[in-house]
Amino acid sequence: MKRRSAVKAIVLAGVSSTSLLSFAKQSTELNKKKMWNKTKFTKLLGNEYPIVQGPFGGGLSSVNLTSTVSNAGGLGSFGGQPFSANEIIETCKAIRKETNKPFNINLWVNDRDARLTTFGDEEYEKLVELFKPYFNELGLVIPKRPTNLGAKFEDQIEAIFEAKPKIFSFVYGIPSSDILEKCKSLGILTVGASTTVDEAIALENAGVDSIVATGFEAGGHRVSFLKSAEDSLTGTFSLIPQVADSVKIPIIAAGGIADSRGIKAAFALGADAVQMGTAFLATAQSNASQDHKDKLFTSDAKYTTLTKVFTGRLSRGIRNRLIEDLKTHENLFAPYPLQSKFMGLLKAYPASENSNPDFKSYWAGQSASILKHRDAKLLMETLVNEMNKK
Repeated sequence: MKRRSAVKAIVLAGVSSTSLLSFAKQSTELNKKKMWNKTKFTKLLGNEYPIVQGPFGGGLSSVNLTSTVSNAGGLGSFGGQPFSANEIIETCKAIRKETNKPFNINLWVNDRDARLTTFGDEEYEKLVELFKPYFNELGLVIPKRPTNLGAKFEDQIEAIFEAKPKIFSFVYGIPSSDILEKCKSLGILTVGASTTVDEAIALENAGVDSIVATGFEAGGHRVSFLKSAEDSLTGTFSLIPQVADSVKIPIIAAGGIADSRGIKAAFALGADAVQMGTAFLATAQSNASQDHKDKLFTSDAKYTTLTKVFTGRLSRGIRNRLIEDLKTHENLFAPYPLQSKFMGLLKAYPASENSNPDFKSYWAGQSASILKHRDAKLLMETLVNEMNKK
């Protein structure tokens, strides 16, 4: 009755009911716009904005980038894939010196291809013959077969238990129920990556807290685990509504999202947060080489493709001579991580400042050509301001 009386008083005061309804509608829309950052994901995590910085493998992550994004109200991430357990623990300590906000450490559950067990010396010699002209061109010695294939997930996970980051995210599979239960008991939230609806359902059934639904537009590795990456190439804006209709836990949309337009589209389709990789990789705070960052702001960034040449696993990067030369020879590449170690000897992966651009892994998503910002703090501020305005 009080509300009716108030409305009546306003009308009698000379304000028409039509104007009143219009004002109420505008107020409702304004409140909705101000609440864009209040989602299931921010409620779960307790942070300010539903914007996740993608975790980069291959040494491209940095403490500076992770802490910058978290301090700006998003979720900073660090790719722990190439590091030992001790290095991951020390990294977490370093991040905590720079921020008291939540951050994410990412690992690869499946870090050894099954084909490693059958990839013998004869196959390795074929690999050497295929790449011999490139080693010769660069004046590099033809390498012996690498024996150190890097850290293993089963050892790295112990670092997660000890360091206790707020978020432990993972790709290429689902950790065992024992691992997920221990994370829960330690207060560590878990986030798994899916490239298909079936993978998203499997992750929810396993008891993870949130899902990154990543479309094939994304830069870097295609992290499929139920079927081959080649059979799991669903686009982001087809994948998100299907996942939203199939699971109840928070969904983080990833792949081809590089500005506020992508964020709005993802939210409209049912996402609770977005994960942005290439946009943050291009900033001064990332550990990508300067020429990699610069490449993302050239016309070359329009031309990305999927390839196995750098690691043996399907990944998206900017086209170059090596990718084009060998795109019909993928059957001769070594399995992961042997291929990545071999390519390291060619100085192609992980790539360094003095790598030859013809042979270098320039990871990039399909929206790289619309990037505008070279500073992570400014990127976060721009995204937030644009989301608040529209």
